[in-house]
Amino acid sequence: MKYKRYCKTMMLKDDPQLIEEYKKVHAKGNTWPKISQGMKEVGIIDMEIYLLNNRLFMIMDTTTDFDHDKAMTELAGKPRQAEWEAFVSRFQVSSEKATANDKWQLMERIYELDQKNEYEAIDGQLKEIE
Repeated sequence: MKYKRYCKTMMLKDDPQLIEEYKKVHAKGNTWPKISQGMKEVGIIDMEIYLLNNRLFMIMDTTTDFDHDKAMTELAGKPRQAEWEAFVSRFQVSSEKATANDKWQLMERIYELDQKNEYEAIDGQLKEIE
């Protein structure tokens, strides 16, 4: 199966109590179903978020025809998305009115084992599971 991969980062407020709350909000069964549904509708196949201290790292796998900017604009207009972004902004180093695209910054890939191609962050990395 072929897919595109995007990697993003964001900072949380450096407050251990808020960070623990943020983890609980994202724990299994606690995320808002409409948010997950909206992500799938715009072409996000899978997403993982990792935490180190107050830095978040996201791996976002998408369909091969995924257009990042178009999808992020569409996602921002999905039901409850603005409400979710305002809700989680209390944990993040961001504004309450910021969209997910404003908050999550694309990361440049600088190394891949057995690298065959180069990709701009905005284009995603074309990947394949064999």
